[in-house]
Parts: sequence; structure tokens; C-alpha cells
Amino acid sequence: MTGRALYFTGPRTVSVREKPIPDPGADELLVRTERSAISPGTELLVYRDQVPDGMSTDETIEPLDGTLSYPLQYGYSAVGRVTDVGDSVAEEWLDRRVFAFHPHESHFVAEPQQVVPTTLTPQQAVLIPNLEAAVNFVMDARPRIGARVAVLGQGPVGLLTTALLAEFPLAELVTADCYGKRRSLSRSLGASSALPPDELSGAVEDTDITFELSGNPNALDDALDITGYAGQVIVGSWYGTKDVSLDLGGEYHRSHVRMQSSQVSRLDPAHADRWDKDRRMEFVRSWLSETDLSAVVTHQFGIDRAAEGYQLLENSPDEAVQVAFTYE
Repeated sequence: MTGRALYFTGPRTVSVREKPIPDPGADELLVRTERSAISPGTELLVYRDQVPDGMSTDETIEPLDGTLSYPLQYGYSAVGRVTDVGDSVAEEWLDRRVFAFHPHESHFVAEPQQVVPTTLTPQQAVLIPNLEAAVNFVMDARPRIGARVAVLGQGPVGLLTTALLAEFPLAELVTADCYGKRRSLSRSLGASSALPPDELSGAVEDTDITFELSGNPNALDDALDITGYAGQVIVGSWYGTKDVSLDLGGEYHRSHVRMQSSQVSRLDPAHADRWDKDRRMEFVRSWLSETDLSAVVTHQFGIDRAAEGYQLLENSPDEAVQVAFTYE
């Protein structure tokens, strides 16, 4: 028997190749993938060849070893069942559903500490990485009671950030996105208003916290413009090789606005007294189990039709939000 694995082979080109199903080593599990999800942020940068040449994938995730150079396997949201275990692994792992930060492929091996057992459905569990990022953004922002908050960008991670913030007693939660479907989803998840980006100016000002999650470098200027004196801008976007040009010659100089990067691979040391990755992941799983986010996953394709999934996100972002692959 052979499995299937997705490879990025060039700009805007992917292929699904047959690959031998590996045998688990003595300390490993064999997982048969049920569902995996595209990251429409980082992963689309890889798809479009918008990442710096030779940049390492992610040194904190062992399966993503190497550099972001074609051809490569990439992706970090896989959910499946354990179908075999090595001699040194307890048989109680058999048939357990697990989540893993792993590229798109039908079968993979991993050590037990590299997977997360879950009772979530595959549809819920593929949202773990983006929700973990959203939790990290909100933790770094530390919203206060009565805060005025804006979230720019309502892709999957932006929508999940909005849903988390909607549970806080905020004075206002405004979101912005180019696409009407995403604005509608944003309102359904708790935004007090959702605007096209070109309507932000004049409609929104003096926010306490602004999240820039759009992936569009131009939105960072918008974030700075609407943030009030001594407010905070949380930059969760990764722009890859896209140029970032900021207008810092006007009000910014006197604004005392704090601009902070926030990325999920590591926790800010400011949280280290009480939080670690395990505690954050525990919260992510618990919150997913209690929250209906089914509307966020808008499209599913069999892995053999993977190219269609990327083309849909590339050409019809007004239709697609979260795209997932199935494995039969």
C-alpha cells in the first residue's frame, strides 16, 4: 500500500505524490490522516513564493524540518487516527484520534509527545493552530474591561480572534475585511460592526487595541492611524517578502503607540510565570469543544484535488475562508 503526500513544487504549483506508508519505529505512532487544513496566511505565502529564500520552516515544529525552498512539504494542521504503534509504545494509543502540526499527507509517523490526543471532531480539530495563534494574540494584548478594540483582517485567524474577544466585556469590537462573506461571519461571531477597510477612516478612531491580522502590509498604516494615544497595535501578520512602508512622519511620533509582534511558536516571556504551551493548548481544546465554529470551514476537497483548494483561496477569497482536505 502507498500513501499520498502534497508537495509545493513551484510558485502556485502543488502536486500530490504517492509515498510509501512508513512503519512506526519502536517509539513512534503511525497516524492515518482524516483531515488537514490550509493555513491561508503563512501557507499561501509559501504557495505564492513570497517567503525569503532559504528561510527555515519552523525550528519549533520537528516535522517542518529544512527550509522554505521548492520542492517541499508544508502545512501544520493534521488530524487522524493512530493505526499502529511501535514496540515501546502502549497499545492504548491504537485508534485514538490525535492532532499534529504536520504537513498534508495521508499517513505519517510521530512520537507520542509530538501529537495531541483529542475528542474533538476532525472539523473542529483542524482549527487548533489558528485558534492557538488567536489565543496568543489576545494574551499579548491583555484587553481591559470597556476597551475599544479593532481587528483588521477576517480570515480564519482573524475570525477566531474576533470570537475570543467577543467574550470580553468590551465597549466596542470593530472588524475590517475586504470581503462581504467574511464581514458577515465576523458579525455572527460577535463583532459589533464589520467594515470594508476603506471605510475605517473616520468611522473608527481612538481604539485602545488594534490587531493587524490581514497579511496586507498597507493595513499596518491603517492600524496605526485608528489607534489612540498610548494604545497598542498587535501585529500577527507575517508579510513574507512583501514590502512594508509606514507613514511615521506625522502623528505617530507623538502618539506613544506601542507596536508589538505576536507569533504563536513561543510564548512572550511576560506570561511565563503562569503559562506554558501545554496550558495554552488545554484552553484551546476546551474552548473549541464548547464553541460552534462550523461556519469558518467553508470548503473541503479530497487530497487528490488539493490544487483546486489553493486556486480557490488564490482566486476567490470572497468565497473561501477555511479550506480543508479529506483523506479517503
